Amino acid sequence: MSEVSFDLSPVEKKPSRKYRKGSKYDPILDKFLKDRNKLVLLEVAGKEANYVRTQLKKRIEARVLKIDISVTNGKVYLEKES
Repeated sequence: MSEVSFDLSPVEKKPSRKYRKGSKYDPILDKFLKDRNKLVLLEVAGKEANYVRTQLKKRIEARVLKIDISVTNGKVYLEKES
């Protein structure tokens, strides 16, 4: 069995994680919320409908928004809940 070379270094504290606040999909939701229309068809260039639905669903849940999202015939629809 071969040995693994490694090193352990003591630290005082873990560095804070660097990540994006929010999501690149938040502007879509913000614009839809400001829009007067209750139901819209959403098209995102270069992205599969099911991928977009998954990403937006995560943001809708995280932000506790009253928006329904669905995919029908490969198209994404956003609908404001009544």
